Amino acid sequence: MSIPLDQIKELREKTAVSIAECKAALEETGGDIEKAILALRKRGLETADRKLKRETREGIVAYYVHTNKKVGAMVELFCETDFVARNLEFEALGKDLAMQVVAANPKATRPEEISEKELEQEKNIYRSQLEKSGKPAEIIEKAIEGKTNKFKQENALLTQAFIKDPTQKIEDIVKGAIAKMGENIQVGRFCRFQI
Repeated sequence: MSIPLDQIKELREKTAVSIAECKAALEETGGDIEKAILALRKRGLETADRKLKRETREGIVAYYVHTNKKVGAMVELFCETDFVARNLEFEALGKDLAMQVVAANPKATRPEEISEKELEQEKNIYRSQLEKSGKPAEIIEKAIEGKTNKFKQENALLTQAFIKDPTQKIEDIVKGAIAKMGENIQVGRFCRFQI
């Protein structure tokens, strides 16, 4: 099937993927742009998962200060090469992550990094709330486990819903950037300041 050049250009503008990849995706989907976007995203995420194993030695410290000048954040964002580190899209990703830290105030980068002390405090709060309900002990323990897992997901930067698009998690945004830029990207430490 011959794919018109304007269709390839349209798909490239929407996805920023190479022309060859766009043409292959359109041929694979019979010229349907929406299906081609899904095919490219799937292929890109598969590629991103493979790239997550590669070493990151370059990067930037991104920052965001809210317009009221009373809250701000800095985030370490790592990549493989200084070429990508100087890329405007990479810098925009860093700023989005810093903005996320300002808005959502995560406690850790990943769920497993939230301190046991903090998790125990939350479990004790949940336990005292649930014991008042008069439910059986095994149901209370399952509910505590579920609430604790939800707490971890909501309070870890990578598993939070993205403030600009709540249908996506931060880790999805990062994987999308990996697929688009062709390099492993890792989120490091962050800090939040508030007056």
